[in-house]
Amino acid sequence: MTPDELKDACLAFNGATEEFPFPRHPEVSVFKVGGKIFALSQLTDKPLTVSLKCEPELALRLRAKYPAIVGGYHLNKRHWNTVTLDGTVADDLVRDMIEDSYDLIVAALPKMERLKLDWPGDRPAP
Repeated sequence: MTPDELKDACLAFNGATEEFPFPRHPEVSVFKVGGKIFALSQLTDKPLTVSLKCEPELALRLRAKYPAIVGGYHLNKRHWNTVTLDGTVADDLVRDMIEDSYDLIVAALPKMERLKLDWPGDRPAP
């Protein structure tokens, strides 16, 4: 996954924005929804990495299976993973992890915010 593909994947969701909130680290892209962070990456890093929110049990399973997935760098390691995008983790899995991170954040937003985003988690089951 290239930096542009990562950025596009993060911005593909309703209401997703890219911000640069860290004055001491202006190169860090922070992807947010509803004012809350769901992904962080320094898109110029080599190797490219991204930090994503994750359910704790799944985070542990992913770390056990993939050496390129570790506890979130400078984040709560129980709830965040950092993924090194070196080709050892399939791009589809990375995209799924980005979507899961987005969904975890949106699920915690107030209902009115979720409705504005037209989040699939608020749609009635067919």
